[in-house]
Order: sequence, then structure tokens, then C-alpha cells
Amino acid sequence: MTKKLPQQSEERRRRVQSAEVGMGILKALCRLGGAASLTAVAAEVQESTAKVHRYMASLIQEGMVAQNPATQHYYLGQQAIAIGLAALRQCDPIRLGEPALVRLREQLQVTCFLAVMGNQGPTILRFEEPGLPITINVRAGSVMPLLWSATGQVFLSYLDDAAVSSQAEHELAAAGKAQRALLTGRNPIDALRRRVRRQGCATICGTLLPGISAVAAPVFDYNGHLCAVLTALGASGGFDITPEGGIVAEVMREAASISAVMGYTGAGAAAANA
Repeated sequence: MTKKLPQQSEERRRRVQSAEVGMGILKALCRLGGAASLTAVAAEVQESTAKVHRYMASLIQEGMVAQNPATQHYYLGQQAIAIGLAALRQCDPIRLGEPALVRLREQLQVTCFLAVMGNQGPTILRFEEPGLPITINVRAGSVMPLLWSATGQVFLSYLDDAAVSSQAEHELAAAGKAQRALLTGRNPIDALRRRVRRQGCATICGTLLPGISAVAAPVFDYNGHLCAVLTALGASGGFDITPEGGIVAEVMREAASISAVMGYTGAGAAAANA
């Protein structure tokens, strides 16, 4: 077995350090809005302007960075954009959310699922059950109501869409007296939206299915748009839907973790990565 020569190990260490500095500069440009002066980038990465300038020259050569001749500011180049677009094409909330579903199922021993907005309404696409599942009549492919499910309430609250609002109005008009009593306020749909957005999640107890409670939280894409909803549900007797309860906190944390993987950089995603 041949031993690595000391100079080879040192050379490899320098290459790794160079790659780390280069990646740090690209990340700094992202944090600074995609374009910045040499001084601003150097301050962001806490390196000298001379050192950052040398790295910028290499990054420009590779197409990762370009420079505006008028302002001398550096900005992300065509190759960086190509990498970003390739990453965006992989941003599927269902695929990226599968680990979060499994964690919820294992940690809380609850049924959970991810839903997206389909042409008929909120539609379940990925479904996970614990070892001892509860008996419910929803599965992958099921379409949920907007007003009477926690999943639908999140979509209603975070999507600014005329078709969604119209569907909610139709559901309210078709509701029986007992269902309508569950909503309060002169404009119950607007009141529901405000409550869900204030809480950051939706909770229901027996509204859709007797004896079943649920918690649902939003998943955002890199633009901050709602792209999916993460929901956990269980038998009401052992399912705590209070804001300070463990289930609500865990569902919101996992939804934020999916959002972070999707490229969302809002406060919730930052907390999930902390």
C-alpha cells in the first residue's frame, strides 16, 4: 500500500479550500441580490478585496460570474443561471416532501399527506400511514373541500385565485346550517383566511370527518408562492390541535423544511434550517 506524499495531501487541501472560497463568493452574490461591488462581496465573505478579485477572475473565466462594465459590479453569470434552472426543474414538492412525511409518520405515529391544488380542488398526491392506521375515507387522489378540511383552508388562505374563491363561495352556499355555524363573522370566508394566515396553519376537529382532527401547514416555492400543503390527521381523542401542542409545531416545522428545500428563504424556512 503506497502512502500519499505530504505535498500531494497539501495540494489537495489547497484545492478544497479554493473550492470553498469560490462557493462562498457565489453564495455571497446570491445573498446580495445577485449583483454587488467587489467591496461588498469581500465584506460579505470576510476576505480581502485582492483575494476576492483573484477568485472573481477565475469565476468569470468559467462563466459563473460576469461583470457589468458600466458599474464594475459583479453578477451571476450564464453558467450559474444554467445550474439554477436545472435545480428549479427538480423542485417537486411531492418528491422533496417525502422525507418529511416519513418523519411525521414515525415521530408522531399519525396519518399524513401532501396535497396540491388540482383542477377540481385540493388533491392528495402522497399519503403515509402509521403501523396502526385510523380508518378514514381519504386516500391518494382524494379531493378535499376548501372550507371544511384543514388542507383546503390553507389553500384558500394562501392562494389569491378567483377560481378558488368562487369554489369556496359555492361550498358555503351549499352548506347545511350546522356546517355554516362552524364559520363566524359577517364575511366568514375572509375571517377564515385571516385566522389561518395569523396562525400559520389550519386546524379542524370533526369538521370534515366525525371524530377526526387535522393540522395543515403551507409549503412555499422559491418565489414564496404556495405550492403544496402538508397535513397530519388522527382520532380527535389523542390528537392535540392546540397551537402549543407538539403536533402543530412539528407539522409547521416539517412544512417549513420542505419550503427551504424548495428554495424558499422566508422566516419559517430559516427557522427550519436553524
